[in-house]
Amino acid sequence: MKKNKEPVYYGDYLGLDKLLSAQQPVAPNYGAEAHDEMLFIIVHQAYELWFKQMMHELRSVLAIFREPHIPDEQLMTIVHRLKRVVTIQELLNQQISVMETMTAQDFLEFRDYLVPASGFQSIQFKEIEISLGVRRDKRIAFDQASFYNRINPSDRAYLEELEQQPDLFTRVDAWLARMPFLEQDEFTFWQHYQQAIDQQLLHDEEIVRANTLLSEEELTTELEELATTRDNFSALFEADKYAAMQADGRVRLSQRAMQAALFINLYREEPVFNLPYQVLSALTDIDENLTIWRYRHAMMVQRMLGSKIGTGGSSGHEYLKRTTEKNRIFTDFMNLATYLLPKGSLPPLPASVRASLRREL
Repeated sequence: MKKNKEPVYYGDYLGLDKLLSAQQPVAPNYGAEAHDEMLFIIVHQAYELWFKQMMHELRSVLAIFREPHIPDEQLMTIVHRLKRVVTIQELLNQQISVMETMTAQDFLEFRDYLVPASGFQSIQFKEIEISLGVRRDKRIAFDQASFYNRINPSDRAYLEELEQQPDLFTRVDAWLARMPFLEQDEFTFWQHYQQAIDQQLLHDEEIVRANTLLSEEELTTELEELATTRDNFSALFEADKYAAMQADGRVRLSQRAMQAALFINLYREEPVFNLPYQVLSALTDIDENLTIWRYRHAMMVQRMLGSKIGTGGSSGHEYLKRTTEKNRIFTDFMNLATYLLPKGSLPPLPASVRASLRREL
């Protein structure tokens, strides 16, 4: 067992002299102390510390995804580190409850002294978003232009350079697209899948038409929705239709990656797909927790500011509410439920297919 040569003191190791002296309220510079300003500072500093840890995990995951082949032990590492990010996010979402112990009037005691500083100037949070896959052209208009005008030149240059690097969404898309399409001599999965889908949709249509409680208008609506569902399924296999869905912003994954992700979800109980499924599940959790964080943040800001603008010049609550849905990343994985089939409708995987997948993944 390795042993240190020099004794380590707790406070020195953690840099507590710097850490605990880093809270500098501004209200006393203008008058009386604002009691809750200390809470405001510490909560945001805690966020930034956890953001640093999240980026530490994401950088390591990105490095693994750069490899042309990812063995199981590396997938286990990816899953472990992504789940750590998820756990940190859950902690950060709970931390909003601590901030909400501050009332709107308490916040007003020091709020105006913070102009033009704003939470959207958090470079680490923007780094997390960019590294995951939130690109400038995907953001709302305020974020596309105004945000970059409100940070200093060095931070702007850093984030703009980061946007030129492949993000986690891009890496995961490429990893999924490398999976074989399983059209081997004795097993053509997509043919089985399409047949099962056709049977399911015909069954659904029979149920709709047999429902005597539906009015003529309701029947027409139900049948139109079934037709839309048929179009969505057919787009999985027709490049032109899928490209149209991408152009409309309904899907973001490449067609090959979407098919692979669906296959993993359909056969997630197969040992060969256990780790890939956990990767997709963890990425979905990260996206969901980010959305929850944005939503809770928006609600907190509404409680604190009402309809006032934010200190950084944004529309405050309205700005945060719009980013809640706009800045989603891995919604395609969540929407895979649209295309799932009952387990009994799936053809069993031949042993040769399992062996081939184990080599390819």
